[in-house]
Amino acid sequence: MEEEFDKLLKKYEHVDKEGEGKDQLIDYEAFGEQEEFVRIPKERIGVLIGRKGSTKKKIEEITKTRMEVDSETGEVFISSTEKTDDPLAVWKARDVVMAIGRGFSPERAFRLFNEGEVLEIINLSDIIIGNEKNALPRIRGRIIGRKGRTREIIEEMSGADISVYGKTVAIIGNPIQVEIAKTAIEKLARGSPHGTVYKYLERRKKDLELEGGVYYGEG
Repeated sequence: MEEEFDKLLKKYEHVDKEGEGKDQLIDYEAFGEQEEFVRIPKERIGVLIGRKGSTKKKIEEITKTRMEVDSETGEVFISSTEKTDDPLAVWKARDVVMAIGRGFSPERAFRLFNEGEVLEIINLSDIIIGNEKNALPRIRGRIIGRKGRTREIIEEMSGADISVYGKTVAIIGNPIQVEIAKTAIEKLARGSPHGTVYKYLERRKKDLELEGGVYYGEG
């Protein structure tokens, strides 16, 4: 089981973070400083900053990085500081920013600060086949379910956190949790009956519990 976890962790080390065309990032280093540029939807900037700047400040304090936010464009610039002691700090801050940009509350996005947690973003436009006018709302509805119940079941059975926002579905969890939730979401998006997807989730949950326990991660 540990071998499977390590394999999946390696797979998600360079996870695709593209959202629905509004999120962009550039990774580069200059003069020994690690820096990241991210663009998130402008309507999520207020959530990222938080009341009186509290959320932005907390991200900076946890990662010991510096963040500059342009509320007009949705651009966020993250850089290391003299106090930064974690080589992954800027990347962690970037992932938290992107998670908030994809609809997660700051509290849920902060799960990414835990060891081994990753962010995966699925662009539903990549799954939709044809030009059906109501395809996206229909697929979103299948994933969310009545009163959000389907999304809750996927979260409960996979151990991952899920946010459906715009044309994207974002997932936070350890690599195995993310893999399970992603498979369930893609099955629903491609038309699999809800009952079939729930059976898949139950089977994976039981298999992983029997195999010994990397199923449930922190958070």
